[in-house]
Amino acid sequence: MSEEGYDHAAVERRWQEAWDDADAYRTSDDVEDPTYVLGMYPYPSGKLHMGHVRNYTITDAYARFRRMQGDDVLHPMGWDAFGLPAENAAKERDTNPRDWTLDCIDTMKGQMESMGFGYDWDREVTTCEPEYYQWNQWLFRRFHEEGLAERRDADVNWCPSCETVLADEQVEGDAELCWRCDTPVEQRELDQWFLSITDYADELVDYIDELEGWPDSVRQMQRNWIGRQHGTRLTFAVDGHGDVEAFTTRADTVYGATFFALAPDHPISEELIQSDEAVHEFVHEEADPEGDEPNGVRTDLTATNPVTGEELPVFVADFVLSDVGTGALMGVPAHDQRDHDFASKMGLPIEPVVAPEPEADDADASDAEPEPPDVSDAAWPEDGVLVNSGEYSGLDSETARERITADVDGAEEATQYRLRDWGISRQRYWGTPIPIIHCDDCGPVLVPEEDLPVELPEFINTTGNPLDAAEEWKQTTCPECGADATRETDTMDTFVDSSWYFLRYVSPGRDDVPFDLDRANDWMPVDQYVGGIEHAVMHLLYSRFVTKTLADFEGLAEREPFTNLLAQGMVQLEGQKMSKSKGNVVSPQRIVEEYGADTARLFMMQAAQPERDFDWSEEGVRSTYHFLTRLKNLVEEFDADADTDASSGASGDDAVAGYVADEIDATVAIAREEYDDLTFNVALREAQDLVGTLRQYREFTDGEPDPDTFQRGLEAAVRLLAPVTPHLAEELHGELGNEGLVVDADWPSVDVDRETAEKRRQLVENTREDVRQIIDVAGIEEPERIDVVVTPEWKYDALELAIESEADNLISELMQESHIREQGDAAAAYGQDLQAEREALSHTLEPDAEYDALQSAAWLIEREFDAPVRVVRADEVEESVANKAEPGRPAIEIEE
Repeated sequence: MSEEGYDHAAVERRWQEAWDDADAYRTSDDVEDPTYVLGMYPYPSGKLHMGHVRNYTITDAYARFRRMQGDDVLHPMGWDAFGLPAENAAKERDTNPRDWTLDCIDTMKGQMESMGFGYDWDREVTTCEPEYYQWNQWLFRRFHEEGLAERRDADVNWCPSCETVLADEQVEGDAELCWRCDTPVEQRELDQWFLSITDYADELVDYIDELEGWPDSVRQMQRNWIGRQHGTRLTFAVDGHGDVEAFTTRADTVYGATFFALAPDHPISEELIQSDEAVHEFVHEEADPEGDEPNGVRTDLTATNPVTGEELPVFVADFVLSDVGTGALMGVPAHDQRDHDFASKMGLPIEPVVAPEPEADDADASDAEPEPPDVSDAAWPEDGVLVNSGEYSGLDSETARERITADVDGAEEATQYRLRDWGISRQRYWGTPIPIIHCDDCGPVLVPEEDLPVELPEFINTTGNPLDAAEEWKQTTCPECGADATRETDTMDTFVDSSWYFLRYVSPGRDDVPFDLDRANDWMPVDQYVGGIEHAVMHLLYSRFVTKTLADFEGLAEREPFTNLLAQGMVQLEGQKMSKSKGNVVSPQRIVEEYGADTARLFMMQAAQPERDFDWSEEGVRSTYHFLTRLKNLVEEFDADADTDASSGASGDDAVAGYVADEIDATVAIAREEYDDLTFNVALREAQDLVGTLRQYREFTDGEPDPDTFQRGLEAAVRLLAPVTPHLAEELHGELGNEGLVVDADWPSVDVDRETAEKRRQLVENTREDVRQIIDVAGIEEPERIDVVVTPEWKYDALELAIESEADNLISELMQESHIREQGDAAAAYGQDLQAEREALSHTLEPDAEYDALQSAAWLIEREFDAPVRVVRADEVEESVANKAEPGRPAIEIEE
């Protein structure tokens, strides 16, 4: 072995074969409740990218760690195999989506195996296989039977040249052109299938607070997407058009309404388009709901404020959306920033009607007049006290909202949602066929369950939807009346596939049910789910929805699919997300070939917390590889020493060995907690620091450390690294004389309190830093001796009293203790220090524990400063020196 590297390819190949032979990652169906660890399954694009590698290393490391804790672990993998990209790739290459997809899966599966990911491949699911998607169709039937599936008109993007519907992301540029042929895209109204997720809106939002294992940011994104708001419906009379309802959460601001606004596709707006040229031009040429600024056009209409009776000008505005609220709103520019921006642009009045609570002394607070806020530059959106609001002036906002809602004719409490029903229709070939047959007499009819799956026909490379061109497949008979009929040619949104795939892993071989209910009730929910933040809303929301429906319809015990969620950060290069278009992609395959999978895994896991983005660094990769090489060298050198009996009978210095033993215990205890919290970078730093300590220890003892201590340290380091560097860990596990596989080994057992271990470490590090500072400030070049003086016991007692005391006069309380009082001025001075720092005081090690810790760590100071170190108790030195020491901060005396 040399520092240049080790034969990682041979090591990784050897242990991957050993795992396969041992069936090491298979989860038996007989286990009662495995720890379910899952990474979001990938779309098979053909190659893994670094984002994949990071995601799946996180789940793999955690799954391996849980196994070492004695858990049965379920860690499966599958493929989100349907979708438009495969269909487009097939069209471009004159092949078919199935062959393209399966080739991509083969490639990516091989790459995953080369990374050493420990999946139970017996549970693999591929969503484009009929064995899987027949259960999507079964699920659709259940929704339909329960009244949660509905067919209705919806607006879609239509390319007249390609004769197909386009997703929003396929409409490019301000000109809204088809991404494929540059034809202007039209809006069409087509029949679409919807699932009634809105029926579960309240439960979906109410339970978010219970998802304590999810990031706060993701929970807030879900709340925002559902967008539940409690408020009031007010009816405004619009001249010539009757009553128009507007929803508001701020009925208390109704006196400040200075305009009324309609969505561009509100029925009144659509009427005006026919007769008002300005409205026509605005709607068709200028309106931009995604724009940075609110925009609109004034109409000749007015709306009557139902509370004040004032006539308000009516605008058609692009910031009003027909699918939010009622598509109409009252504009209150003084108390809503968007309305403020619009009013400023249009020259409309801005009238404050809510003021902050008066700032006054309790004695005259009731007499203080609320001062309206200055809203000339920005809105004041807070609740407060009403002003300029007629009979409601002086009321607080909440009370005013209740009173106005109760007092005004036609007003009523209302709840609205941003969430809309889930449109699952896609005019695509490569997806799950919707199991509906259209009959002229019977209408849409469900395909009978016994006729599932409705399989896809052979792919036809044509414009438009290939299923429309599959005439033989499309023509069928009605299951109800037997008449000629046609199949539904829409396929399902691929989010349907991923909304329940985690349940299929429980029993992937069942051909009579989508999942074994008893086993699902034992094994669900997923204990730890990991995936990209880009799926924080739609995929997770749909998965939650489907899980709830399965609980209601099929008896699934859990109503939430994922207990804990980690949204991992991106892998970047020079601060930018890796992407092919930017030409900054780093190939995982190249890294595996040059440095090995273990190096790639370790580098990414130690670079940052999993939630954080981090920059890929070739230098960092090389450094990681050199670390693994040094670790292998250290084990081999120890083996060589043992083979030649070089360490026979050697025990080194007992204190030094004790320090190393304490460090081993501390490292194991801390790393266990950090792995459990998924803060892998901290756990790995612990393991790497332990390897560094072992190297120092070996050097300090001239290659003859205590063999038992040294072996225990190597064993601990190897096992702590095993979840992240499994191949090399297996290799070293064997070289250290262990039987069996490290993947089956237990986490090292220690009996140590983490808090105590960290106090000991902090004591040692603070002491070393104090010695450095003294030597630096005093300009000592060659110290003759360094004395480390442990604090007298009375100071420990004084500190404990100070922490526990609630007395205002701490010094007086300390002086009630005779053994402290008799210290005279020293006690008074220390008491003053404790009084001054009272809020920051914390417990330290006990006196004997502090002495032992410093005694065992003295060799580190000797090694650093090349001088003998003496650790002494306070009663062994002069009182003037002893009094400089404090608990956790010994006194330092250096002789030149």
